[in-house]
Amino acid sequence: MKIGKETVPRTSISTSNAQTIVVRGKDLARELIGQISFTDYFYLLVTGSTPTPAITAVLDATLVAIAEHGLVPSVQASRMTFAAAPDALQGAVAAGILGCGSVILGASEACGKLLDDVRRHAADGNGDLSEAAFAVVTRYRAERRAVPGYGHPLHKARDPRVGALFAVAERHGADMTYVRIAEAIEAVLPDIYGKPLMLNVSAAIPAVLLGVGFPLGALKGVPILARTAGLIGHLTEELSRSIGFALSYQATRDVVYDGDAPAGFEPGA
Repeated sequence: MKIGKETVPRTSISTSNAQTIVVRGKDLARELIGQISFTDYFYLLVTGSTPTPAITAVLDATLVAIAEHGLVPSVQASRMTFAAAPDALQGAVAAGILGCGSVILGASEACGKLLDDVRRHAADGNGDLSEAAFAVVTRYRAERRAVPGYGHPLHKARDPRVGALFAVAERHGADMTYVRIAEAIEAVLPDIYGKPLMLNVSAAIPAVLLGVGFPLGALKGVPILARTAGLIGHLTEELSRSIGFALSYQATRDVVYDGDAPAGFEPGA
């Protein structure tokens, strides 16, 4: 992906002088602090626009949905890092966030692109979402690409967060087009893959956010921001109830070494 090159650094996000700090055209001290929620402020920072009530409700719901999900790999990496360096909270948070990719946290962005691919395919054809979903997912399989946002190691039925997010979007009058696309994909997966793969939260998040006009290119930032909050909660607990070294010990305890060894070497001796 090419971002582009500027010869003069320009930004429309923030500036300041001795008296005033300006953020997206607003006086930070007079118009934002105490006047706007962090969810709304996040949207303002990303887009430069003030969110509608529907945007606020949907964005806030997605942040709540993905902030915490137990001792997932990002949390374990963060807690083990903090146990080793308790003076570096920022390093421990970074350790958890650096694992954001196609499997963990980054799947929402990839699924958003999939949903938009189906939308564009339907728009170029007869508008049938089911046909478009079948065509796009078939192409994904032929290209050996994963279908992000579907299937879950624990939630074999639909991830319970999916219905909750869809309900928030519908209740607040969001455009449900991407929700219908997400469900159309879910419906064709058994015919293409030979087994059901149910919607998980990484599909629900882009489905509802795109429905309120959240930028496709900023989707990965939502789970990153949400998980940062969750990591800070885990790291605060780590200070008083440290399990970082216990997590490390359990990993090493179960390791099976299958490489070469010197004659007479006994594992663990």
